[in-house]
Amino acid sequence: MHIKHFNDAEPYEAPNHWGVSGLRLQGFEEGGPTNQWVGFSQFLPGGGAGPDSTPFEKVYVVLEGEMTIEWDGKTDVLHAMDSCTVPPGLIRRIENKSNHVCKMLVVIPYPPKA
Repeated sequence: MHIKHFNDAEPYEAPNHWGVSGLRLQGFEEGGPTNQWVGFSQFLPGGGAGPDSTPFEKVYVVLEGEMTIEWDGKTDVLHAMDSCTVPPGLIRRIENKSNHVCKMLVVIPYPPKA
């Protein structure tokens, strides 16, 4: 069992993101998860990420607010408690187009060991 309190979460910066504050809730620590890490992102109005892709899948869960996601010429808006799986290699762009902060969980596998 590994418990990590919110007050102990460490900030991190994700590449190609803007207008966002990220905290690592679980991952990359002794006794923590062994195959993925969990981030908590707070996107200001106008904040977002991309367009880019990653070689691994990830899961987004919107906790509060809304997030617009664009991929393959399609667009959808995720609201509170909506989620999506982003497959490996998919070019996507996300942006908080609302006037409220969007709070989102991100679950990402660890990078392959070299």
